[in-house]
Amino acid sequence: MISLSEVTRDSAHAAQTPFIVHEEEVRQALPSLDIRGALEDMFAALHDGEAVQPPQTLTLFPRGAGDFITYLGVLAKHEVFGAKLSPYVAQPGAPIVTAWTVLMSMRTGAPLMWCDSALLTTERTAGTTALAVDRLARASSERLAIIGSGSVALAHLRHVAPLREWSEIRIHSPRLASERERAGAVQALDARVRVAASVAECVRDADVVMLCTSSGTPVLALDALTKPALVTSISTNVARAHEIDPAALNLLDVYCDYRQTTPSSAGEMVIARERHGWSPDAIRGDLAELVRGACSAPSHERSVFFRSIGLGLEDIAVAHALRAHLVKRRASA
Repeated sequence: MISLSEVTRDSAHAAQTPFIVHEEEVRQALPSLDIRGALEDMFAALHDGEAVQPPQTLTLFPRGAGDFITYLGVLAKHEVFGAKLSPYVAQPGAPIVTAWTVLMSMRTGAPLMWCDSALLTTERTAGTTALAVDRLARASSERLAIIGSGSVALAHLRHVAPLREWSEIRIHSPRLASERERAGAVQALDARVRVAASVAECVRDADVVMLCTSSGTPVLALDALTKPALVTSISTNVARAHEIDPAALNLLDVYCDYRQTTPSSAGEMVIARERHGWSPDAIRGDLAELVRGACSAPSHERSVFFRSIGLGLEDIAVAHALRAHLVKRRASA
């Protein structure tokens, strides 16, 4: 006969056993996760000294075989820490890019979960941009432009569509011009979506322009903007990747996800500092400050640029939200 103490001990052991969560289980959990809420909570913790964000590191593989980025973070508010490893494996044709996150306990020092982070990375990237759009775009913004049509771009559309009363959403990418079926599928996502034939057409009269590409070189020239706009940009594994001309930073009101680490990793910021006399001191605020109201909002007299590099803390925050959901679900099963 099994005693109550043995059941309790076995249950406690099971609760401490780290989850290994593969892509399909993550996909099933996503609709139940409050990504934006988890990120907002994390940035508030970062501002309040309840989280630590070290710089990300890039490690090259020998003989040009690729690299991997390590994203670290400590979310003391929830007593967890960990890292995401994102490899870029060079090979003929398209490179292999994966991502796995390990979540660990600050109480025991033991791993709590290993999870495939590909889908979570897409969601936290779009969720971070959405936080920025909500706090930096004019309240009266009506026209949204998106450059890119991959999974990250479409996640941006999902996260940002509810934030303003958009009268029109334009999307442009070379892929949509050649793939009619995909263009139709993109337009079907929202009745306001229209596929634009060029970058210039896409961003004309736009209030917000979201750059959602994997390009390592500029995809938008500032002179394509017909009025001051909020331009958001994300990151890719390509070394010194930048979606706008680095020289343009001197003409913009610049914000970022975290001012302590972003300037040393964001390609256009590194190049602008080296070649164009730009200084990180010109950054007007970051998301930690924006969430807590600790920096000034843009005047919109000139265009605003928001740059996100992807923070380890974002990965830790969404991994923590995922694990909390899975613990609750498995307890009720």
